[in-house]
Amino acid sequence: MKGTSISTELGNVHIDNEVIAQVAGNVAMESFGIVGMAAVSMKDGIVKLLKKDYVAKGVNVVIGDEGKLKIDFHVIVAYGSSIPTVCNNLIESVKYKIEAFTGLEIEDIAIFVEGVRVID
Repeated sequence: MKGTSISTELGNVHIDNEVIAQVAGNVAMESFGIVGMAAVSMKDGIVKLLKKDYVAKGVNVVIGDEGKLKIDFHVIVAYGSSIPTVCNNLIESVKYKIEAFTGLEIEDIAIFVEGVRVID
């Protein structure tokens, strides 16, 4: 089980990486201009749009040596939206919400735009 532990006066709290990835994925799905999370097949190089229940598969969370988080997102962006603006909004909201939720500092957020989709 990968994750991090936080010591409090009442005991230790363990937060699994999968929990952080799920929360980060949900924050990303709420962001303007994000159509969905993407799963990239390393074997084929094919990108698939993930269903809402599997958003954590499009997020990779690594906890560094100093206990700081590094989060990678694989997203699909809405056609016609400004990719830099969408990415900056995603970074700001994820940084704010994850740091408030976990109490951990985020060191790095990387966003990989895997595709563009027209919103129906």
